[in-house]
Amino acid sequence: MQFLTRLFASAATATILAASPVQAQTDSLTHLTQQFLHYTQQTLPEKLYLHVDRPLYMSGELLWFKVYAVDGTFHKPLAMSRVAYVEVLDKNQRPVLQTKIALAKAAGHGSFTLPSSLPSGAYTVRAYTSWMKNFGPDFYYHTTVRVVNPGTSLGLKLARDSAAYDVQFFPEGGSLVQGLASKVAFKVTNRLGHSVPATGTVVNEKGNLVGEFTTHRFGMGHFMLTPAPGSSYTALVQLPNKRVVSRTLPTPLAQGYVLSLQSSGSEQLTLTVTTNDQGRPTEDILLLGHAGQRVAASGIIRLANGTGQYTLDKKALPDGVTHFTIFNARKQPLAERLYFTQPRRSLSIAVKPDKSQYAGREKVTLQVSTTTEAGAAQAANMSMTVYRLDSVSATAQPAIGGYYWLASDLRGTVEQPDYYLTHTGPEAETAADDLMLTQGWSRFTWSEVVKGRPNLPYLPEINGHLVQALVRQQGNGQPAPGISAFLASPSRLVRTFNAISDNSGLLRFETHDLYGDKTVTLQTSALKDSTYQFEILNPFSTTFRTTASRIPTPLSAADQQALLERSLATQTQRAYFGKLLTRFTPLPVDSVPFYGKANEHYRLDDYTRFKVLEEVMREYVPGVQVRMRKDRFHFMVLDNLNHVIFQDEPLVLLDGVPVVDLNRLMKMDPLKIQALDVITAPYFQGTMRYNGIVSYITYQGNLADFQFNPHVLLQEYQGLQQNREFYAPRYATPEEKQSRLADLRNLLYWKPELVTTTGGSETVEFFTSDQAGKYVVEVQGLSASGRSGSKRIFFDVKPAL
Repeated sequence: MQFLTRLFASAATATILAASPVQAQTDSLTHLTQQFLHYTQQTLPEKLYLHVDRPLYMSGELLWFKVYAVDGTFHKPLAMSRVAYVEVLDKNQRPVLQTKIALAKAAGHGSFTLPSSLPSGAYTVRAYTSWMKNFGPDFYYHTTVRVVNPGTSLGLKLARDSAAYDVQFFPEGGSLVQGLASKVAFKVTNRLGHSVPATGTVVNEKGNLVGEFTTHRFGMGHFMLTPAPGSSYTALVQLPNKRVVSRTLPTPLAQGYVLSLQSSGSEQLTLTVTTNDQGRPTEDILLLGHAGQRVAASGIIRLANGTGQYTLDKKALPDGVTHFTIFNARKQPLAERLYFTQPRRSLSIAVKPDKSQYAGREKVTLQVSTTTEAGAAQAANMSMTVYRLDSVSATAQPAIGGYYWLASDLRGTVEQPDYYLTHTGPEAETAADDLMLTQGWSRFTWSEVVKGRPNLPYLPEINGHLVQALVRQQGNGQPAPGISAFLASPSRLVRTFNAISDNSGLLRFETHDLYGDKTVTLQTSALKDSTYQFEILNPFSTTFRTTASRIPTPLSAADQQALLERSLATQTQRAYFGKLLTRFTPLPVDSVPFYGKANEHYRLDDYTRFKVLEEVMREYVPGVQVRMRKDRFHFMVLDNLNHVIFQDEPLVLLDGVPVVDLNRLMKMDPLKIQALDVITAPYFQGTMRYNGIVSYITYQGNLADFQFNPHVLLQEYQGLQQNREFYAPRYATPEEKQSRLADLRNLLYWKPELVTTTGGSETVEFFTSDQAGKYVVEVQGLSASGRSGSKRIFFDVKPAL
């Protein structure tokens, strides 16, 4: 594998230290294992899976999705991150849509409205958390959807083979080494990323034939090659269009190691290490195998005459992808090999419709049950989509099990990952091994493991969305450390967040209940007015994976009728049900202010209304004394706990936003203020201490035209997405069935929260539309024990007579 070639080349050619005693090597192996475990404890892997409701959309439609969050080792629900970031990227990996999804109990759901102006094409939907940004974009979830814009172009193209093909070769273990037999895997794809069959030959620099090969499944295969000293090799590949292309194989190393893996019957695996360094009669090689945070195998391979073996039991390996890495005595990685074990545990989902065929506007009843692989009832959290199949939407999205156990641990897009989880036998084993050889990768580098200090600039959002900002000094733009600052959004729901900048001037505000598009304010502590510069940072990832997404097969003229039907259905839905598609579920937010119940609460409408705020404060609020010093107003709050008056200013809020300049506040029309809260005691929020709180609340919670100091940063900010309600008409009565509104829904049903209890069964009901055809029911799900599963069934809707 090319990335391993770079990683191991320097270590493989390094001078080997003199042989150490066996005990010393054992100590080195133990220390390496401990370093790995220590590293993984600091870098808990987190994975996301997105269940997207359909593979194809018309512009203007809604894209629905469900987010599942698990740990990267056992794939059990992991309620660590409270926020997931979901984006839609165009072909140039530029985000066209972005949103933040609240996660509760390791799951969340949301939607995108695809703009009517969105061009036709293939788009990548990716999802990640803040914590996952520490490990790079290759570890994010990616899937591809197609969007068709009938207003600009239907995206129809002639179905033809492309002249552009990608052919890559991957030596087993990472490198070819002169004089050592190596397995060389290869993969052939077209410009869309789809696998294609091919045959080929391998010739040396003299043009002499040294090998032949042919693809197996999914455009992959392998052959054996023993590089001769001083030789170079070229592969001549014959493609489906009969064109022959040449590709240069990786340059063999003059000295190095080869790691090979063979299946020794049905029960055992044998790892073989060979080297062409004959300078020493014996050498000890350290072996460490791991899957996620688990150590799968460890041992010492004693090389004699340049070769050594290590045998292990297949049953002892964990489910999923296991990484085997060998090291020299200095803990330098020499080679790496991946092996896939089919998951032994799974979630079995059964979906039983009450009928196999339905009429238009007829109720469909589905019985959904979930069991373990042994048939025992199993509670599960699932999501369900039901949509019409046609020639443009026949491709299914990757299933949750195939992603978690396989695709999430491999580089690039895995073609039909479910195949490797459901098929057995020699052909399936060969296909899985070829996949490990061609798309294997490591989530980390071993130098960081040995060093023991991983670079983790992004924190997990364990309590809520972290809004990050930089504070700099005015004029020179240098970071301003140790600065207290407030972040707030005007609202009748009083929420104020504070932070103190670190040495780099970074502020982290841990927010909650920050939903929807907001106007946020950012300013320094009320104790010190200043002219510091603020910049709110973009929370979305700005790095992108280097491997291309797999592009769906181009649409052809044969798909035109299906696309026209979809376009008509979309326009009809917007015309008849447009308002019903924009309803949002009310948020179950806590209406209590962040400071709790106030010591003093005043509803100003209960009093004679004055026209000057100073009079209101002096006449009705005995807990706050108003003072004038140096032409500026000051508040002094009574400390009821100690029966004294605070000498320093309290925290003053207007609709939850801190107010520094009280002169501006006192000019405000008190008739715009509905209520006033006073905290007459010290209040601690995070690391800050307030000498009481004075909180004004306007009728609309919109600051009532209050003008802030110009030094306060006001900015639009996208909070967490509110949950949109899925709408589908019901036809439970004869009158509803006789409605003259055309119902041309392609998506009949979307349920992001389908939960089976300990009994493992749930009933789902919905109604068909006026569109006849074949419909698919797709269910994805996950149990608390980490069992994942999916199910697809079909039913027909017959045409109206």
